[in-house]
Amino acid sequence: MTSNQKTLELGFIGAGKIAHGLSRAFSRAGCLVKAVSSRSTESAGSLAAAIPGCKACSTPQEVADTCDLVFITTTDQAIGVVAREVNWKPGQMVVHTSGADSADVLEPAAGNRALTGVFHPLQTIASINPAPDIFAGSTITIEAGEPLLQTLKDLAISLRAKPVEISGNARVLYHASAVFISNYTVTLANIASSLWQTFGYSRNEALNALLPLLEGTVSNLQNQGLPGSLTGPVSRGDTPTISKHIKELAEVNSLTLETYRLLGLNALEVALEKGSITPVQAKEITGLFADKERANEKNNA
Repeated sequence: MTSNQKTLELGFIGAGKIAHGLSRAFSRAGCLVKAVSSRSTESAGSLAAAIPGCKACSTPQEVADTCDLVFITTTDQAIGVVAREVNWKPGQMVVHTSGADSADVLEPAAGNRALTGVFHPLQTIASINPAPDIFAGSTITIEAGEPLLQTLKDLAISLRAKPVEISGNARVLYHASAVFISNYTVTLANIASSLWQTFGYSRNEALNALLPLLEGTVSNLQNQGLPGSLTGPVSRGDTPTISKHIKELAEVNSLTLETYRLLGLNALEVALEKGSITPVQAKEITGLFADKERANEKNNA
C-alpha cells in the first residue's frame, strides 16, 4: 500500500457478512476503517467494536460525511436506494460489493459527481467471523474508471487478492459462474448426502464420507485443470454403470434424476474435450439420457 492509500478513510453502509469480512481485512492490512452504519444499530455497533478506530453511525449519510471511500454492503436490492438517498460529495468514492450488478446502479451518486465502482470478492463468506486471511489468493472483480480503478486495484492487492476487471452486463454471467462453482456445489453435496439416507446413513455421516472425495476433486482441478480432472463413468464411457444409476435414481427422486441427466450431458462435453471417449460413445450415452427423458414425457402425458 502507498502512503496515499493509508490516509484513505473507509466506510461501510451495511454490516452483514461481506462488511465484516472486508472491513476487518482492510483494518488488518493497515487501512483506516472509520465508520459503519446499518439498519440494525446493534449490527453496526458490533462491527465497529471489532475494528480499532471505527465508529457506529446512526445513518448512511453520517458514513458518507465521514469517509473518503464508502462501500455499500447492503443487499443488492438496497444499493440503488442508498445511492439515491445519500447526499454524496463531488469526488467522493462510492462502490458496491454486488457480484451481478454493474456500477450503473450507482448512477444517482455519479450524478452528484461521485466516483463510482464495484468491488466484489470472488469468495464465499458464510459467517460474520471469517478467517483472517479469507481473501488471500482470491480474485476480486473490479469495475471503475480512473482514478478510482487504481485505488480499488491497490486495495485488492493489500488483501493479497488478485484484482480482475469485469464490467457492465458481463457481471451477470460472471456472477452466475460463481453460483455454479460455490452455491451449487453445496446443493450437490446435499443431493449426494441425501442418497446415503436411502441406505441407512445420516446426512452428516454421508457428508463426512464424501468430503475427502470433494477435496480430492478440487486438488485434481488445481493440478490437472480442465478437462483433465474429469473422472467417473461418463469420462470413461461406462454405459452399463450409467444405466444402473438412471434406473435406481428413477426410484428415488425425479428431480435428482433430472439433475443427474443434465449434469451428465454437460460432462459429455468435457469428456469429449479430454479425449477419453469417442463420438460414438458420446452418442450412446446421450441416448441413455434421452431415453429417460422420453420416458418422463410419457409418464407425464
